[in-house]
Amino acid sequence: MILNSTTATVNKSASEMCDFLANAKNFEQLMPENISKFEMIRENGFLFALIGMPEIALEVKEIEAPNKVVLGAISDKIPFNLTANIKEVDAENCTVDLEFTGKFNAMMKMMVKGPVSKFIDTLSENIEKV
Repeated sequence: MILNSTTATVNKSASEMCDFLANAKNFEQLMPENISKFEMIRENGFLFALIGMPEIALEVKEIEAPNKVVLGAISDKIPFNLTANIKEVDAENCTVDLEFTGKFNAMMKMMVKGPVSKFIDTLSENIEKV
């Protein structure tokens, strides 16, 4: 399953945005209002929970500065990646698209598609505010 967020336009250079997203701690600022938990569990990984949803642990898996940051699930139970594709507009502005890629059975796909779409769109909206 592949889901894409809306495109965020950011008043930062692509390099600055890549550095920001490569720091796992910064994701706390991007979380939706209905977050019930955010905890750093290692230097490049964090655990979070939204009200009514199970805890999810993510870590920075790959950085291709200044164009891409890939976060991946720490657990193999629900394997997925969240990729931030960063495109430079000019020296002081960039755009960010989030892409969620996961391997789910049909039932799980139906259950998570709506909440995940809303989640990545919220992250994208909050990226614009950074």
